[in-house]
Amino acid sequence: MTLTTRWKRGQAALLGTVVAASLALTGQPAGAAPYPGGGAAPAAGSGAMNTAFSKAAAEFDVPRDLLVAVGYGETHLDGHGGEPSQANGYGVMHLVSQPKQQTLEKAAKLTGASVAELKKDTAANIRGAAAVLRAVADEQGLDATERDSLPRWYPVAAEYGAAANDRTARLYADTAYDLLNKGLRAQVADNEQVLVKGRKVTPDRGRYASIASDLGVLSDDYGPALWVPASTSNYQTGRTAAINKVVVHVTQGSYAGSISWFQNPSSQVSAHYVIRSSDGQVTQMVRDANTAWHARSANASSIGIEHEGFVADPSWFTDSMYRSSAALTRHLTAKYGIPRTRTGVVGHSEVPGNDHSDPGANWNWTYYMSLVNGGSGDPGPGPGTSFPTWGTGVSIRKDATTTSAQVASLAGPTSVKVQCQKRGQLVNYQGYSNDAWSYLPDYGGYISNIFIDVSDAWLPGVPNC
Repeated sequence: MTLTTRWKRGQAALLGTVVAASLALTGQPAGAAPYPGGGAAPAAGSGAMNTAFSKAAAEFDVPRDLLVAVGYGETHLDGHGGEPSQANGYGVMHLVSQPKQQTLEKAAKLTGASVAELKKDTAANIRGAAAVLRAVADEQGLDATERDSLPRWYPVAAEYGAAANDRTARLYADTAYDLLNKGLRAQVADNEQVLVKGRKVTPDRGRYASIASDLGVLSDDYGPALWVPASTSNYQTGRTAAINKVVVHVTQGSYAGSISWFQNPSSQVSAHYVIRSSDGQVTQMVRDANTAWHARSANASSIGIEHEGFVADPSWFTDSMYRSSAALTRHLTAKYGIPRTRTGVVGHSEVPGNDHSDPGANWNWTYYMSLVNGGSGDPGPGPGTSFPTWGTGVSIRKDATTTSAQVASLAGPTSVKVQCQKRGQLVNYQGYSNDAWSYLPDYGGYISNIFIDVSDAWLPGVPNC
């Protein structure tokens, strides 16, 4: 069976259509929102992708949650219709086909599936990744008992990432194990949820234990950034023009994968900075004074900032990423005298002579530029307590009902400030019911507490409106 990403096209108004008041009650009380770290959660194993993960894990004796975490760290479990990432990786598990890294071809040999099937069929892609992970585990000598231990799979996950070096390989594995510890929830095709419950896992890093976890020293150009140099084959020393713009990109791949790709001399591409989705971590890979190869006609006159994620998937564009990127852009515009306008800060797609679409329609230019021009990066003066959210295209309403006017929407998981909460219309979504709504002062509207990512339906420590 081929899984797709059809669900994204229906997410633009979650609280207006999908979560309409006319939906039948599930019989569950108004209770906790689904939460990776605790609280209620839907039954595991339901749906096509959950089934694919369970079957592949059982067939190849690979921990199911590790398999999910590895895939989520690479793609948020979105196969992107079989289109490759920037690093030529395919499917939800990012099976790679490069001259020196060929997990895609290895998966085909191990499973008997064709390369074409592995690229486009999600169940086959997951099965192929499980086969590759098991093969690496066998090469590393893991026996049946060790395969039952999540900590022992760390070196396997590190090698699976097909990184350019051990330091980047550790970044791959650390991402997966951070997800295992925190838990995760991905919404995939047909409104199916794939979950991993957070638990304490102390990885057995083996030979990676002695490798620095911070990737490198701090940047000389931008103090908050790490310095990890790209391959000298992927950029030009010096410049032939003055710097007069910042170009915003989306990596079409993961943070670790993009860093590894820019270190690969065969890629012939690079950017000055790469920003991580989850926490806004910044890595510089090309010095400002040198010409990164990222925007064709604008290479000589621009600074390129890559943002982890995929153009079609807004879940990557977190508030942490926006704020971190805006702080970097404020620094660059001040340093080089670039106007803080949409003539000085442009998207890759806006540069003449380019055929790319990034950062795409899901990038919130209005919010981003308000942060770039806001100094502190604070989107508004509203008081409140910060909470994480989940869901894609979640509507913010004028009042605590799904029928009141939409005043804004949240493109993907982020954090919001909640000033107060009140009872409103009962909302039913994916087996959960809740009549609690939170007021977000920075947006001037309400969001159903179902989409506040905490274990309690009624937010602790937040007063009534």
